[in-house]
Amino acid sequence: MIDLRFSEEELEARRDHIVQFIRETAESAGTDRAVLGLSGGIDSTLTAYLAVEALGKENLHGLVMPGAVSDDENMSDAEWVAQELGIPYDLFEINPIVNKFLDTYPEAEDDQLAVGNARARTRAVLNYLVANHENALVLGTGNRSEALVGYYTKYGDGAVDCHPIGNLYKQQVRQLAGHVGVPEELVEKPPTAGLWAGQTDEEELGIDYDTLDAVLALHVDGPLSVTATAREIEETTEEQVERVSQMYERSEHKRRVPPAPEPLE
Repeated sequence: MIDLRFSEEELEARRDHIVQFIRETAESAGTDRAVLGLSGGIDSTLTAYLAVEALGKENLHGLVMPGAVSDDENMSDAEWVAQELGIPYDLFEINPIVNKFLDTYPEAEDDQLAVGNARARTRAVLNYLVANHENALVLGTGNRSEALVGYYTKYGDGAVDCHPIGNLYKQQVRQLAGHVGVPEELVEKPPTAGLWAGQTDEEELGIDYDTLDAVLALHVDGPLSVTATAREIEETTEEQVERVSQMYERSEHKRRVPPAPEPLE
């Protein structure tokens, strides 16, 4: 497998760079506060650790937002992270809100994807409700791997003011998390978006993160062809590389501001 891990010196440089990014982004917005949705997963946990370093624990407001299908263990981990870091946090049950949407439009009730995305968008609305009230930034938790293949909900977990770890592949997220002191059990926990019961990221993506990272680094971000990439990555087929490439191309709209017609001359 392609090794994308940093050296110790590079890890410390990435840590300092992200901490400074959070601090400068807040300052440019005229605030010293931020709101962060905590899921109990590695991405939100690493972001929380770095945000506390950048802004101070009293200036980071954590939101734990379980839904009908949220794993109890994940929610317990989310609260544990908030308590371990000493940040103020609130717990908001989103299921009553999502149920109101489904009462309004019951035709979508059995549509797993639509309802899952509604849960993600409900969390985004709550993030901004709190952030607007407190004059705070909304910090995102997206990493580079998920951004490149569009593995997030448009106007859901993608609706944020900045993505502090958005320049890190998933493999690097895990490594930096360990470097800053995130407990090993959280670093190695299988990632899940928690959008429906039993959902895991790798099962939904159809590829493990280490392989995904390698394909992205060599083919999407890198210069290698489909064939050369498959040859470089052990037990990876050209079909898998093509599939990742297609996910990248089809999710381009998520990474852009909504388009408008060009002005008429």
